[in-house]
Amino acid sequence: MDIAGRVALVTGGATRVGRALTLALAAAGADTFIHYNSSAGPAEHVAAEVEALGRRAATGAADLGDPAVATDLVAAATSALGPVSILVNSASGFPLDTLDDLTLDGWRQTLDLTLATPVFLTKAFAATLPDDMEGVVVNVTDVKTHRPYRKHFSYVIAKGGIDTLTRAAALALGPRIRVNAVALGVILPPPGEDEAYLATLAADLPLQRAGGTDPVAAAVVALVQNDFVTGEIVRIDGGGHLV
Repeated sequence: MDIAGRVALVTGGATRVGRALTLALAAAGADTFIHYNSSAGPAEHVAAEVEALGRRAATGAADLGDPAVATDLVAAATSALGPVSILVNSASGFPLDTLDDLTLDGWRQTLDLTLATPVFLTKAFAATLPDDMEGVVVNVTDVKTHRPYRKHFSYVIAKGGIDTLTRAAALALGPRIRVNAVALGVILPPPGEDEAYLATLAADLPLQRAGGTDPVAAAVVALVQNDFVTGEIVRIDGGGHLV
């Protein structure tokens, strides 16, 4: 797919990895709709950065903890910029829980935000994509779905669902819509942690360094552009899955 002139919707597109993906797609020629929940200021700043790259930008707030907002969010992006042909499901929570202390409310909140809303965004995206247009979905998942965290129980199960969503939606939506994912390892410090903590994690990797957001952005752009890849989950983890 040629990204130039396309419209991309990036959830969580104002901060952290989502911001990097927004700017990478804009640099490749896409107009971008930047979803945020509470990061209105950062969203406006990223929109200005997109416009400085010569592309159109729009922002929209939605609480993705409610999957029912999916249809309205895709409609808002379409109204602002035109038909969306690139969807990036980047927004996610990262709650601290274990099987012992898991609550029903916490479980539902994590599953709604991290899994159910991407499912219904993908459904709404497919339903509104014009018949004569090809589309691409890129999901952001976690390499730890294969070697789970001990203390992010509901999160890692939800991301495991994203892995399955990627494969199942690729089968359901082909050939007109491709669906792929990037599985992230040591990229940025987790919320509440610093660079020293990140360096400690990175020391155990074969590449012995944190990735930063550039490798993630490059992989997402490549997955959007490559017309013969679907149902694929690309690990961006510095070899972390090997150890």
